[in-house]
Formats: sequence, structure tokens, C-alpha cells
Amino acid sequence: MLVRVRIAERLPVQFRVLYRQFLLRVVDLEALSMQADVPRLLGQFAGVLILISVLQAIGFLFMVGLLGGRPGASTALPLYVLQKALSLISGTMLIVGLVTVVSWDTIFPDRRDAMVLGTLPVKPGTILCAKLAASGALLGVAVVALNFGLGTVLPIVTGGSLLGILRAVLAWWFTMAAATVFLYGAVLAVQGWTALMLPRRVFLRLSAVLQLALFALLLTAWIFQPNIPNLVERAEIGALAGHWPACWFLCLMLQLDGKLPAEHAWMAQRAWIAVALSIAGAGSSLLLCYFRTMKRTVEEPDLLPGGRTRWLSLRWGDSLRTAIVQFSARSLARSKQHRVVYAFFLAITFAIAVSTVQGVVRIRAVRPLTEDFLMPTLAMMCLAIVGLRSIFSLPVSLKANWVLQVTQLRPSEEYIAATRRALLVMSAGPVWLVVAALSLCFRPWHAVAEHLIVLGLVGWILTEASLIGVSKIPFACSYLPGKTNIQYMFWAFAVVFVPIAMGLAHEEMLAFHQSRRFAALAAALASLAVGLWAWNRRAARSERHHIAAAGERRGGRSGNL
Repeated sequence: MLVRVRIAERLPVQFRVLYRQFLLRVVDLEALSMQADVPRLLGQFAGVLILISVLQAIGFLFMVGLLGGRPGASTALPLYVLQKALSLISGTMLIVGLVTVVSWDTIFPDRRDAMVLGTLPVKPGTILCAKLAASGALLGVAVVALNFGLGTVLPIVTGGSLLGILRAVLAWWFTMAAATVFLYGAVLAVQGWTALMLPRRVFLRLSAVLQLALFALLLTAWIFQPNIPNLVERAEIGALAGHWPACWFLCLMLQLDGKLPAEHAWMAQRAWIAVALSIAGAGSSLLLCYFRTMKRTVEEPDLLPGGRTRWLSLRWGDSLRTAIVQFSARSLARSKQHRVVYAFFLAITFAIAVSTVQGVVRIRAVRPLTEDFLMPTLAMMCLAIVGLRSIFSLPVSLKANWVLQVTQLRPSEEYIAATRRALLVMSAGPVWLVVAALSLCFRPWHAVAEHLIVLGLVGWILTEASLIGVSKIPFACSYLPGKTNIQYMFWAFAVVFVPIAMGLAHEEMLAFHQSRRFAALAAALASLAVGLWAWNRRAARSERHHIAAAGERRGGRSGNL
């Protein structure tokens, strides 16, 4: 601790101050209440990853003991260890990539840096080093937490002697650091050179698409990664594994540990080349952005200029419903803050959809519906609705709270109905259409239609449940997320929703062959949806009467004065 304090004291004061500020800005402070504790938020994030890593380590040790006592352990056990190592490397790279994409634009200079720090005697190099140190600290917490359990057990199992264990541990952590630097630098290079080559206005429009595309690319690479046992059995390591960076870094780890076969040395060389190129690309783009184009960021708006979008001009009901749906869609498309938060939920939904498509493509034949298809589709619906509802409470601008609250022209129940329409159009509807497209590969048709009916009712129920307690329109209300606990939300979803979805999928399977049972299930879901709808409508009407009574009381007090 004393050594750490002495090292910190030797750093420049400007760097230390900026490092603390940039570390807190990793999470957008404008979306947090004054009571929110960002270090505690990061600690909760690390706690979830540590718990996942410990559970993986326990399962790994159990399987190692199980495989070690079976015949043919000399072949099965090394393949299993390699597969777990590849899985952990790819999972670490996925987390690093997602954290980097989520912290989009936090490394490159923004308008606040140019207007505040640009007028102070602070060198651009100091700002750049402080931002890199803050982002590196966040990535370090994520990598260490995810490799806390399994990343420690794997080298011990494969090391053998004490010297071998030490070498395996050093090889493992160096590989994790190299993979982190590669993916982090690759994302920065793509973003930086895109910002340098394109006009500022074009880059601002393309930034949202590029961010979501990187999310999709990272998840697709993680889902479709090769399987080590299958590669060995089919002798396809040169044709398939050569295209996956996770396989490159697995070979790099084996090379550092002295266990890489000579015929696979070229894959380790690809890892070294990839790290060098990512460092060069990210470093050059960062230097050019800070020392050449930093002043151009002063003109960057809080919200991107909107273009003419045909589908937004469609009518979604009456004038109020259409206005709120269009306002919500434009706010989500133009606001970087809301887009990043919703991208998390979209990424998980996309991963589930891609994994489902992968299973359908592998079969290459029409097959009956199973619980393996019903359960993921229900999870997709839940994540899409809950994710969109979670960002509805984040205001686009603090001015929107006052402007839109003092201009209420219609009863509250009409605003709730318009918010319901926005949720259905932007979350439940697209997911239902995606599931309908995936259902074309299943038979019989009546079972597919019944599942789509159930999924639509579940989407309606989730929409009504998310509207309980809502009294304002999306993106125009204040929110205090300082009381939200990420760990509780994560495990509540796993403990509460997953068993309910599993039970509902099982009940669906039984109801597919019994028309009366399906009718009873659909009636129960419809009754629950209608009940929640009536509850929200009654709550909106009571709130309108409460507001009117409060206005009369204020008017009476003014008259008495």
C-alpha cells in the first residue's frame, strides 16, 4: 500500500485529477442521481463476474475429476482443458469488446474536453494518458474478475511441477493482457480512423450504426467459435480456427507455455501480428484525434440532427400516439446515452436469436417445436421490453422534464396508452416478427400459430407490467437510479423469470396436443393482460383526479391570500 501511494504521488497532479474524473465518467453521470455511487456500481459489476468465474472453476474441477477416472482420460482430459481455455479466452475477449463498445466515445475528445480543458494549461497528451489509464483500469477489473476462478485453476491443472505452474500462470495472464490490448486497440482503431476519414456530420450519423454493428460482430464471433474436439476429430484446425482470434491467442498461450506443436506456430504468429497492428492503428488514430481534430469536436451536438425517415412518418394511431412513438424512436436513434444502454439488451437478444438460427441451420430440415426453441423466444421478448422500458425513464435532456410536464393537454390515461403503443411498436412487435420468421422451419403449423399467440400475450403482459407506476411520457422524466442494485436485478432475473419461462414453455408443449388445455392457457394469459391493462388505466385516472384536486387546493390557498 505504501509503495502504491509513493508511486501515485510521483505522478503529475493534473494526471491524477483527470484520471479520477475520467474513471467516474466511464458511466455517464448525467444518467445517475446525485446519490449514485459509481465505484460501488463498478464493484457490483466485478462481483457478478467473480461469482461467474468461481462457479466455472467449480464445474471445471468437477469435470476434471470425473474425466480423470474414466478410460481414455489421456485423450479426453487434454481436449476438455483446451476447450475450457478457448472458452475462457473468447469470453474474456467478448467482455472486453462489449465494455469497449459500451464506453464508446469516452476515449476520444468530446465537446466538454475541448471547451473546458482546452482553455486550461493542460496538454492534450496528459488528457489522452488519463483517459487511457481510466479505461485500462475498468478493463483490468473486468479481466481480473472474469479470470479470478477458472483463470487460476486452469494453469494449476496444466502446470504439473511448481516451475511449470509458475510458467503456465505467467503465460495465461500475459495472453489475457495481449488479447485485451488487441481487441481494445482494434475497436479504437476502427472508431478513430472512421472519425478521421469521414466528415464530422457523417460520422455522427454513422456512429450509432457502427456501434451496433460491432456489438453484433462480437456476439456472432463468440457464438460461432469453433469447438476444439470437433476440430481435432475433423482435422479442420487450419481451415476454421485460423479465422478466429480466440484460437490465435490460445496458440499464443501454448507457445509461451512451451506446449504448442510446431505445425500450429503460424497461429501464434498471427496473435503477435494482430496485437502489433491494433496498437499501431489505435495509437495513430488517437494521436491524430487529440493533436489535429480536437477543436472540431466543439461543434458536436448533444443529439444528432435528424433526417427524413419514412417509417417514422407513419401513423401509429391518433395524433398523440403517433407523436410519442415518433419522439421515442427519434430519441433512441439520436441519443448516444440511451442507445448504449439499450444496445446491451439488444446484444443479448441478438445472441439468443443467432444461436437459435444456428441450431435451425445445422438441422437443415423441418422439425417439430421443442422447449429449446420456446424458452429462448420468451427470453427475447422479456429482454427487449425490459430493456426499452429501462431507458424510457432516462430523460433526453433535463429541460424536457419541465417543457413536457407543463404542456400536458390530454388526460393521463391517453399518455399511458401512447407509451404502451411505443413499447409494442419498438420492442414487442419486432421480436414477434423475428420469432415468426424463425418459426417457418417448424411444424405443425397449428403449433407454430399457438406459440405465436402465446408469445404475443406474454409481450402484452410484460408491456402492461412495465407500465405499472408510469405517469409520464418516455425520455421526458427524471430518474433516480442510485437505489438500483445491479446484482439484485441480475439474480432476480435468473431466479424469477427463468423458472417462470421454463414452466410456461413446458405448459405450451403439453397444450399443443390438447386444444382445451391451450384454450385455458390462452384465456389465463389474456385475463392477466386485461387485468393489468385495467389496473394501469384506473391508476392513470386516479392520478388525474389527484392532480386536479391538488390544483384546486393550490387555487383555494391563493384565493384566501
